[in-house]
Amino acid sequence: MEVTAQTQTVAGWSFHALLRGSPLNRPRVAVQKTNRKGRTLYRSSLTVTSAGSLRSIIGSAGQRHKLNLRCLSGYAGKLAFFSPPPASLFCSSSLGRTSMDRFVCYTSEGETVQNSYRWPDNQKPRICILGGGFGGLYTALRLESLVWTDDKKPQVLLVDQSDKFVFKPLLYELLSGEVDPWEIAPSFTELLKSTSAHFIKDKVKLLRPSDHLDNPGKNGPGGTVLLESGVLVEYDWLVLALGAAAKLDVVPGSAEFAYPFSTLEDAIKVDDKLRMLEREQFSKDSSTISVAIVGCGYSGVELAATISERLKGRGIVQAINVETSICPTAPFGNREAALKVLSSRNTKLLLGYFVSSIIEAPPSKDSAVFIGAEQEISVDNEVKTLSKYILELKPAQRGLQSQILEADLVLWTVGSKPLVPELEPSEQPRALPLNGRGQAETDETLRVKGHPRIFAIGDSAAMRDSSGKLLPATAQVAFQQADFAGWNLWAAINDRPLLPFRFQNLGEMMTLGRNDAAVSPSFIDGFTLDGPIGHTARKLAYLWRLPTDEHRLKVGISWLTKAAVDTVASLQTTIANALSLS
Repeated sequence: MEVTAQTQTVAGWSFHALLRGSPLNRPRVAVQKTNRKGRTLYRSSLTVTSAGSLRSIIGSAGQRHKLNLRCLSGYAGKLAFFSPPPASLFCSSSLGRTSMDRFVCYTSEGETVQNSYRWPDNQKPRICILGGGFGGLYTALRLESLVWTDDKKPQVLLVDQSDKFVFKPLLYELLSGEVDPWEIAPSFTELLKSTSAHFIKDKVKLLRPSDHLDNPGKNGPGGTVLLESGVLVEYDWLVLALGAAAKLDVVPGSAEFAYPFSTLEDAIKVDDKLRMLEREQFSKDSSTISVAIVGCGYSGVELAATISERLKGRGIVQAINVETSICPTAPFGNREAALKVLSSRNTKLLLGYFVSSIIEAPPSKDSAVFIGAEQEISVDNEVKTLSKYILELKPAQRGLQSQILEADLVLWTVGSKPLVPELEPSEQPRALPLNGRGQAETDETLRVKGHPRIFAIGDSAAMRDSSGKLLPATAQVAFQQADFAGWNLWAAINDRPLLPFRFQNLGEMMTLGRNDAAVSPSFIDGFTLDGPIGHTARKLAYLWRLPTDEHRLKVGISWLTKAAVDTVASLQTTIANALSLS
């Protein structure tokens, strides 16, 4: 058996690999390097062990090249050359042959090998957007709205590990029942169906940029992205917009027993847990539901207001914050409106404390959940019991004493970690400049420093304002950055000057329940809309920010219908009460 694989040109050199052998004996790999004229500069032959990897350093013509060969199924090989710029080729013993962009891949029937994503037209710019949140999706939509010449209109690929875009500021309305999941979490396929952009549901595994290397070439690829499924995406331009994940491993027990609240799946899990607690409380008709919320920033306060309204007199919400005030960075009007609402509900604020540990309390005899009086809720054929959790609180301010709390549900809203992908090779220094939080450092045009082909926005970017302060990781920032990223990609492709990003603070909004909210616009100093008027203003503002006109229309009709039904129901209740008193 003899199989070859070849990549045409890498910085003026061509590499040629030859695989000899069979699964019954140890194969040998011949590596040959030639120059542009076809002259052989060196040739090497290596034996592959049956399991494991072989690493060898080969030097030639004053350069050092690292050869990594990993044995698959006893005889398949993976060859990767790392010397500016890197090249990769993948080969294995073969009965069939598949040609891919810049690689020729040989596969035998039944073997799993890496596949390359096939762009429709390799002559046009290829833009890969990692992450489908406010930054990624809105960048794709912005690119579609711009005017392009036929030869420069880019191909856009959006990659996200979920198949739905989530409008996160409205997740709280899922708990209050104001919105349905489809309204705030439409599928990417639906949102992009009228555009030329493509979508892949996958998770990013490795990033291989090459635009930081010497003389990468204006028309050469910017690098490749390896996805968890094994698909290899070669791009010309890359947008990092992967967002951030909840950071739960902060104190002992937080990762095991606390619920985050940052994704649609998180919101559904919290809603399901609340339903079980409400069902249990109804069956006992005496117990009080206890919810502990760690963190009193915007997310913690909005959760506290929403859940306390939902539970009413059947439960208590205890919100814990290390600061001595809630929402310390919020406008004064928003903070005062939130305090007013929380004080009117069954909510207890524990300010100046931090959680040192969370443990699970021993189960009680009657902790099983019942439907009626006969059937128990089961998960995987096991009875589902509702545990209680004990939180140990330590004072962060002088004059306070340690406390112990017991809760049926613990929500964690403190901390996040950006999802910037790993680079390959892992043993080399990272080519992306990252700050202490793991965000990519960018220049004022949103390009990653040292990488003219990579843009970073949202939680993935460490963007600073004119005073040098990091911009907050909010939807408003990501929304505005997406607009600039789309425009600057257009400018870079068309050889136009790029625009520096300038964040414009439009104000801050927060929900406080089904009919309460606080809105502080930035253009009127000290002015805040709260109560039902603030609630209506907030929903209209978010309706306008939904991603597409079609989805905006569908959601608007749905909300109007719900409002009409609620109005009729309220009117009927008022009339019935009036008649009963007469």
